[in-house]
Amino acid sequence: MIRAVMPIILLLISNVFMTFAWYGHLKFKSSALWLVILVSWGIALFEYCFQVPANRMGYEVYNAAQLKTIQEVITLIVFSVFSITYLKEQFKWNYLVGFCFIILAVFFIFKKW
Repeated sequence: MIRAVMPIILLLISNVFMTFAWYGHLKFKSSALWLVILVSWGIALFEYCFQVPANRMGYEVYNAAQLKTIQEVITLIVFSVFSITYLKEQFKWNYLVGFCFIILAVFFIFKKW
């Protein structure tokens, strides 16, 4: 059980760092581009410190397509929370519909046929 859950926890932590690295600078539009690139790279280093072990451990339990699917679902959840709380953006109904289609994709990827 822990072997299946630990990669998901690590991917969750990784995605928090990734989201801040990719989108956190949007609140600092007046900062120099070179500076936000360096800060983003610094944050991304921590993202990789969680993502690489997550995929190593996860590949013992999941196949690559399943790992990528887990990562994408986590990314959407983390990004949704981030965009609402940090960027103060509105969550729209069509985002929910799109996410439902992604959940459907999860079903097809994880279903044992």
